[in-house]
Amino acid sequence: MSHFFITGGAGFLGINLVRRFLALGHSVTTFDRSPFDYPESGRVTHVVGDIRDADALSKAMADADAVIHAAAALPLNSREEIFSVDVDGTRQVIEEARQLSIDRFVHISSTAVYGVPKVGGLTEDAPLVGVGAYGSAKIAAEKVVADYRDRMTVTIVRPKSFIGPERLGVFSILYDWASTGHHFPIPGKGANLYQYLDVEDLCGAIELALSAPRPIANETYNFGASDFGTFREDFQAVLDRAGFGKSVKSVPVLPAIFALRLLDKLGLSPLYPWVYETAVKDSYVSIDKARRNLNWSPTYSNQEALVRNYVWYVNNKSAFGAESGTTHRVPWKQGALGLAKHLFR
Repeated sequence: MSHFFITGGAGFLGINLVRRFLALGHSVTTFDRSPFDYPESGRVTHVVGDIRDADALSKAMADADAVIHAAAALPLNSREEIFSVDVDGTRQVIEEARQLSIDRFVHISSTAVYGVPKVGGLTEDAPLVGVGAYGSAKIAAEKVVADYRDRMTVTIVRPKSFIGPERLGVFSILYDWASTGHHFPIPGKGANLYQYLDVEDLCGAIELALSAPRPIANETYNFGASDFGTFREDFQAVLDRAGFGKSVKSVPVLPAIFALRLLDKLGLSPLYPWVYETAVKDSYVSIDKARRNLNWSPTYSNQEALVRNYVWYVNNKSAFGAESGTTHRVPWKQGALGLAKHLFR
């Protein structure tokens, strides 16, 4: 039995990792600025704290065999907060792990480090081009943890946007429109290939990395669905499941992107640059390295993951209330998109 320390443990990925590790008989300490308000609260040690607090970190992770660093300030936060949490906080977490002689460290990064892709099927050695504060901070954070690879085993995980039960955030917009019987607008024809990842498959990948021999684990890996379609096809699967006979509607690309950029600057858009800039591009990564080295293979297709998440959303919608925010645990404010909703009945 191992003891795992998870930063961001009260978040979407955190709770899914907690459930997986508990089911396997491991013990878990979670560390998050938010309370751990799940049914599993009595089975974990939860510490409310900030990853930039060295003393709190050191005390909380003292008995850990491995650290999974999933805490991050997401793109809707200010640039200052993103860099402070995602870069300075990451440095604090891995340094405390090193001082405690914890060898295994899994850093959750993002395929946002590749920027707006010019081609699909990017491999782990593709150039890193951050878009916005979030993408740039993720690149900087990767450099921080990679510098520790000669002293400890550091796995850098670059997942595509991951979804599944408990995921809200930006996907709550699609699910809200689908569940209320609306068509859903997208920029362009939606013929571009777009890859997602089910959180259960991501948790499986992390588990494999934690148990892999050091030469294999001390690497960087992409993770994404192997079965994915076009932007239009996969979003349409959600609308079909909703059962209102609604469809994905194309909006001219240039006016749509211009409007989203303007709304973003005015603080009226729920979407950050990497989302709307990549929405019209082929956006998928190669998972060959993970298949080959970790013997990892994803179970869920894009459509299965999206529909699985949508079903959970519908079944739990009454509990969301009016709460909104900038994490994956709550719906994001729709801003100006909410005002346009009546146009897509």
